[in-house]
Amino acid sequence: MRLALLVAALALATSANATETRIPDRALEQAAQLRERALADDTGWKVTESLTTEVGPRMAGSEADARAVAWAVAKFKELGFDRVWTEAVTFPKWERRSESAAVLGPHAQPLTVTALGGSPAGTVEAEVVRFADLAALEAAPEGSLAGKIAFVDFHMPAARDGAGYRQGSAIRSKGPSAAIRKGAAGFLMRSAGTDSHRVPHTGITRFDEGLTPVPSAALSVPDAGQLARLVALGPVKVRLAIDAGWDGTYTSHNVIGEITGRSRPKEVVLIGGHLDSWDLGTGAIDDAAGVGIGMAAAKLIAQMPKRPARTIRVVAFANEEQGLYGGRAYAAAHAAEVGQHQLVAESDFGAGRIYAFNTSAPEYARAATQQIAQMLAPLGIEYMQDKGGPESDVEPIATRGAAWGWLAHDGSDYFDLHHTADDTLDKIDPAALAQNVAAYAVFAYMAAEAEGDFGSKAKPEAAGAAH
Repeated sequence: MRLALLVAALALATSANATETRIPDRALEQAAQLRERALADDTGWKVTESLTTEVGPRMAGSEADARAVAWAVAKFKELGFDRVWTEAVTFPKWERRSESAAVLGPHAQPLTVTALGGSPAGTVEAEVVRFADLAALEAAPEGSLAGKIAFVDFHMPAARDGAGYRQGSAIRSKGPSAAIRKGAAGFLMRSAGTDSHRVPHTGITRFDEGLTPVPSAALSVPDAGQLARLVALGPVKVRLAIDAGWDGTYTSHNVIGEITGRSRPKEVVLIGGHLDSWDLGTGAIDDAAGVGIGMAAAKLIAQMPKRPARTIRVVAFANEEQGLYGGRAYAAAHAAEVGQHQLVAESDFGAGRIYAFNTSAPEYARAATQQIAQMLAPLGIEYMQDKGGPESDVEPIATRGAAWGWLAHDGSDYFDLHHTADDTLDKIDPAALAQNVAAYAVFAYMAAEAEGDFGSKAKPEAAGAAH
């Protein structure tokens, strides 16, 4: 009986080993060489420089959106990708034309503001009521803001992982509707940012169904402090004037380039970033860097003596900023291919050095994740098991069952620049960008060479939702 149990146990162990995902030794050697080549390569910088210089700001639905799509198609081809194509993405078009704000009365002075994406046009002259955070606004008595301007003065803290943005972005997305419910005629917020410069941070907002939208804007951090001090002195009246609004629909495109795998071409490792930006800066850290990182990493992989087994797919996603439209469109278009996505990852948190790594791989593929982590360690990247998640545009397909990779950027100063006029190329450190490219190149190459998978499998509930 003992012998039979031993044989059975050995059989189970052998079976487990046979299905364990691992990366072969030859791939580890190649990945080490790829890593060093990437650190010395400037393709990522050149691509990022090209997009921010030749196209500049590229807000979704603008004339520059179309130029960015054409730029991406041409750049993929110039870099030698085997296959390049576009997929249509349609969304509502919002336009910003002008915005201004000023304190009226005995302390009259201008305020530096930017309209929140989605704000309607309109001019409001009204008393300001200050709230320390969203919860305080939501707790205000019904009707207490009738005819007034709500001002949410939340101080967003800086953090390497950007944790404070959860509250800051919630104020931007939920604050206007909360204010309207209390009777407000306008909405102001301290920018969801961590800087101390007089540059306001824009971003998309939403108005709940059934509510009449009101002019909504973000104050620069210093102007929010100024307004808070004025309110502390006594009643303050502000004039907020916005010329902006929705103007029909627009069709942009996800732009996709592939380096074809040598033996499993239909299976893909997906990396990339989003092509659009807000209109205030040139979208360098958000997210030209992500596009540059993906394109450069794939190009370096294509230059290796031997292509990886699987295809490397780079996606420059359309209109992430106003609602993940490109990511959602990609997930819907490729819903039947979820299981063919070996791993998906996006760079959309700036160009700071990557400090952590993980995947959503199940236990049988954990060893392969650890092998990738070991190859990333010389770049100063720590393996953080049970941490992380999918970035913005790959989240929709991850929700449908695709396995994700997480390469965490140091975002300590990311929200100094995010969605502002200061998001420009000069803020990127070329050495840090090269470290990013090296990390993504190693990650994508090793995932594409793995013997076995990382657990991508279409979820029945997600598949049903696709119909």
